[in-house]
Amino acid sequence: MSTLQTFASLIYLISAVCYVIGVHLMRSPKTARKGNLLSGLGMIMAVIMITIELIVEGKIMIGGWIALLAGLALGIIYGVVKARKVPMTDVPQLVSLFNAVGGGAAAAIGVFDYLYADPGSSLSLVFSIPVFLDIIIGGVTFSGSLIATGKLAGHVSGKPIKFPGDRLLNLIAIIAIIFSGVLIIGFPATWWYLVLALVASLVFGLLMTLPIGGADMPVVVSLLNAFTGLAVAFAGFVIDNQVLIIAGALVGAAGTILTLQMAEAMNRSVANILAGGFGGGDSDTGAMADVPTNVKETSADDIGLQLAYAHNVMVVPGYGLAAAQAQHEVAELAKLLTDAGINVNYAIHPVAGRMPGHMNVLLADVNVPYDQMKQLEEANSMFESTDISLVIGANDVTNPLAREKGNAVSGMPILDVDKSKSVVVIKRSMSTGYAGIPNPLFSGDNTSMFFADAKSGLQDIVAATKQYLE
Repeated sequence: MSTLQTFASLIYLISAVCYVIGVHLMRSPKTARKGNLLSGLGMIMAVIMITIELIVEGKIMIGGWIALLAGLALGIIYGVVKARKVPMTDVPQLVSLFNAVGGGAAAAIGVFDYLYADPGSSLSLVFSIPVFLDIIIGGVTFSGSLIATGKLAGHVSGKPIKFPGDRLLNLIAIIAIIFSGVLIIGFPATWWYLVLALVASLVFGLLMTLPIGGADMPVVVSLLNAFTGLAVAFAGFVIDNQVLIIAGALVGAAGTILTLQMAEAMNRSVANILAGGFGGGDSDTGAMADVPTNVKETSADDIGLQLAYAHNVMVVPGYGLAAAQAQHEVAELAKLLTDAGINVNYAIHPVAGRMPGHMNVLLADVNVPYDQMKQLEEANSMFESTDISLVIGANDVTNPLAREKGNAVSGMPILDVDKSKSVVVIKRSMSTGYAGIPNPLFSGDNTSMFFADAKSGLQDIVAATKQYLE
């Protein structure tokens, strides 16, 4: 092993350590920023080292350098500008778009390495198997993530999209993937094997994501993130790059664990989610059957009075808060109460928002203290001593029917909001949530409904609360 190879291996090892520690730090909102920076540092070190190896070994001609540097410049500029300008409410679709880019890049590595193999030559299993898996997983991730991005951004309907013959087409795509795998792995290299594998994987990615409803997007984004990691890891095997293998394996493992945790938080299996179990859209016109009608309406003035005389307040944010971009208003209300000596906390459900950790990021963006963000178990231990719980755009994650058998949310861990002394629900209408079932919380004896958009409703509540705190 040359001195350069030894030095490169050391740099890749340091990069891998940065990735591992960075992922560990991302477990907590308090240290997530440091973890992100550390992981980024590891990636920069790896890119610089790879560039040095290419220069010393002279593997790339002038045309290749132009393409490489142009792609690097465009990627950096687009990534920095997009990440800086994106509103926090749009972070989920940006993450999903980056998933698509990662999967597509990994698939491209497999495609070009296969094309550069001698036509008609028999490929070794060590080469052909990683190439096939790289193309298939990367292709599924690319097309699936694009659909997920469209659903999150509202460009594609959040409702499950099905059409006549979709199951047959899905079966054909799976058979085509298996058949192309046999051809790529067991037969001499031919370009149309590659085309079959790539087209089949792209079609399967579309068909896998289209039937999944908007409620399940947090799990889907997490699963596709795991797919991206696997595709990158196999790309590392294809080009024999240690840092890609390590980074991809870490992302794949972390994404898989998170996917399982998210599915558990919804009391659903990943297989059931991929089969498009229940799931509505992002609209507010869900099924109206059996929706409680015996509800008590309240006003911003009444809510302001309750908040002003409370000791413990729990804010329960949901998708409605994110969709209305009302994080600034809820932070303003919480600060107003905190400055008056009132204890304010936030109850965060694992699947609140549009992707894993979205609600934490949304609140952190408006400088909500990390110690006020309470996760499911800790929040549930606090509700009985809570004077008023302010539920903002949350539905299924607060539904008491989860404690009963025989319905779409049975067994799903929920926030025990109904145990609070008083509950105020801010919601635009009495429509059901994604699960399509009524929420008895809305007609509870201790619940009042405030029908309003989260943003405008909170503005009215802030104004009313100020009158009583002056």
